[in-house]
Amino acid sequence: MGALRGARAALALLLAAALGPGPARPHPQCLDFKPPFRPPRGLAFCRRYADFGCCDPRRDRALLQRFYRLSARLDGPTYAACAGHLQDLLCQECSPYAAHLYDAEDPSTPVRTIPGLCQDYCLQVWQKCRSIFRYLSEDQELIALENNMAKFCHYLSLEDTDYCFPHLLANQNLNQNLGLVTADAEGCLQLCLVEVANGLRNPVAMVHANDGTHRFFIAEQVGLVWTYLPDRSRLEKPFLNISEAVLTSPWEGDERGFLGIVFHPNFKFNGKVYVYYSIEVRYEERIRISEFRISPADMNALDHGSERVILEIEEPASNHNGGELLFGDDGYLYIFTGDGGMAGDPFGTFGNAQNKSTLLGKVLRIDVNNNDRGPLYRIPPDNPFLNDPKARPEIYAYGVRNMWRCSFDRGEPHTKEGKGRLFCGDVGQNKYEEIDIVEKGKNYGWRAREGFSCYDKKLCANSSMDDVLPIYAYPHQMGKSVTGGYVYRGCESPNLNGLYIFGDFMSGRLMSLKEDHATGEWQYSEICMGTGQTCMFPGLINNYYQYIISFAEDEAGELYFMSTGVPSATAPHGVVYKVVDTSRRAPPGKCRVEPSPVKVKSKRIQFVPKEKLIVKTPTPRPRPKATAEAPRGGRPDPESPGLGPPPRNPSGTPATPAPRGRTPKPRKGGERRGQRRKKKPAATAAPPRNGAVRLMEQRGRGRGRGRVEVYVDGEWGTVCDDGWSSAAAAVVCRQLGFPYAVRASKKAEFGEGTSLRILLDDVQCSGQERTLLECAHADVGTHNCSHEEDAGVVCSREEAAGG
Repeated sequence: MGALRGARAALALLLAAALGPGPARPHPQCLDFKPPFRPPRGLAFCRRYADFGCCDPRRDRALLQRFYRLSARLDGPTYAACAGHLQDLLCQECSPYAAHLYDAEDPSTPVRTIPGLCQDYCLQVWQKCRSIFRYLSEDQELIALENNMAKFCHYLSLEDTDYCFPHLLANQNLNQNLGLVTADAEGCLQLCLVEVANGLRNPVAMVHANDGTHRFFIAEQVGLVWTYLPDRSRLEKPFLNISEAVLTSPWEGDERGFLGIVFHPNFKFNGKVYVYYSIEVRYEERIRISEFRISPADMNALDHGSERVILEIEEPASNHNGGELLFGDDGYLYIFTGDGGMAGDPFGTFGNAQNKSTLLGKVLRIDVNNNDRGPLYRIPPDNPFLNDPKARPEIYAYGVRNMWRCSFDRGEPHTKEGKGRLFCGDVGQNKYEEIDIVEKGKNYGWRAREGFSCYDKKLCANSSMDDVLPIYAYPHQMGKSVTGGYVYRGCESPNLNGLYIFGDFMSGRLMSLKEDHATGEWQYSEICMGTGQTCMFPGLINNYYQYIISFAEDEAGELYFMSTGVPSATAPHGVVYKVVDTSRRAPPGKCRVEPSPVKVKSKRIQFVPKEKLIVKTPTPRPRPKATAEAPRGGRPDPESPGLGPPPRNPSGTPATPAPRGRTPKPRKGGERRGQRRKKKPAATAAPPRNGAVRLMEQRGRGRGRGRVEVYVDGEWGTVCDDGWSSAAAAVVCRQLGFPYAVRASKKAEFGEGTSLRILLDDVQCSGQERTLLECAHADVGTHNCSHEEDAGVVCSREEAAGG
């Protein structure tokens, strides 16, 4: 009980600091300080909470037995009048708001034995059934007030009356979307994190051995791999140390280094592990895939003398090294290589990715089973290009740029639907990032295509390419380097089942996709860190470092990601986080694992968490909603416009994204108490935002019609475009608050803006962009036209309005 009170006090202090007075905010929580759940079977006694609450059938039976014992002490008339109230009071332990009902978050009150009651209900029960409380509770202070109705009901009241029973049952704010993933007003899913490991140097991978031990192994870019035990302690001796052989540098963003590790599916029996890393051989850079065996003397270390080089591939540049290794359900080893680096895959006529005679820009599949004698690997008999004399037989799929982090879907836990699908994040060139589902023999379009947009227009127009489009692509306003993730198939957060969760290294965004089985389309939702009370559970945090390097699953299928605050291979700022949904958990006991014993010969280093819950609700940042979706009704047109270049500062340099998920520290030297505040200067109008538009006519400002003028980097200018379209007009009208664009006018119909500079030309929009700057266009200020072609629009609030 002492530990329980201590946890309650600590949690309450956080709540008090975070919330202060105000209306109730939904925060379902059980008496064990964990989220509610859906019972695996129906409840016989507390049926009201059979769909969602804090009781499983075992606890329900215990409450029923207590009801029987207490009701046996009541006479006939009292039982008839009070049995229903007795059941209601007992069953509040099962309420999804049990922690609130019992004041479990308030250290200033003693541990409640009776849930908090609303005044009118308390008066009703007191008048007919106050005798039952002496059987329900051993609280002598409460029993002493039994004959004083006002004091008795005041004692049983809650300070936060929104949570009192039974009014909370009808409180729409508390019961709407109960049990679903919490989302903010913009639909951003609010999840929480558990810090799992820290002090790592660019943690690029976290894998498990699938041997029942539930250890996990974290690889650093410098070439060290560490063993972590189920209690999160780390072994002092590395599992693998090839840092002297690995080619990398301290430069931020260096893509070379130790990039991948995977355990053989039969590791428990053959002790084999495969690694992917960069090396230099006689001034030539290569990627190397090697096989190691477990040390016969230590199950937590590899035998460094057992390395066998399975495959080496020359790298013509220092970037785009790929780096993923996976074993599929077929038992074969999948290897994901980059296109060789530089920009635009400039190698050969069509680039490495489209050239099937090279291993770069590919997904490879080889058979390393039973390779102790004979060749180090064999070609699977069903590899798609096995009989093509112009193709390397190792190729499984091609046309990829630099796939960074791929994963196989474990499949829906019960039906196994989706099992074996191969998801990959493919890093884009200068406009789009994409998510692909990789299938045998398919072409994924690079360098002809970047996302859904054409990159090399000549290649893109080649109908013989027959390339596969991504399931999702996003523009560089949202992020500039995708980090592929996993379809969640764990046990602890059932609401996340089927959600593909991934991120972006540069912007720090966490994102998700959910398949619509009716249409086959993938629906996008951003992921935020929980605000307010969402993450106020013991051990949880709501912030992370920006640079999202990699994602991982543990042996039980729970989801993790790794990020750092300094993206250098030698900076010890990497942290591993576990993803948690606090809106609903699995029933107690369902996710229990019993790790097989591990013989430890090295010193254990106990884990000490460093990250803290950020109590202050961060100010929400605007989130771009534009996505690069495939046009409906077929393949994209080779000239299909994109969403434009990333936003730029007035200097012309790319705008630096704000760190995602971390709240900036307050400035020092705030105002002292007791001093007179300085008089605030007179308010001045804020300058327009980049992309703002206005309409002008020769006679002055127009209402719903006029010449389009756009604000970019501190100045107003015009749009001259002889290809000005109704889709672009729709973007302008929507910006100005009009639901309809009646007409896109050309040739300076509403006058020439000769006093302004021409800022935009060749504007091509889909009609869904937020501003003209998100549409494809020539560089700001670059044009080949005159004010005689200044664009205009006619907007309306009525669909049938004329021009």
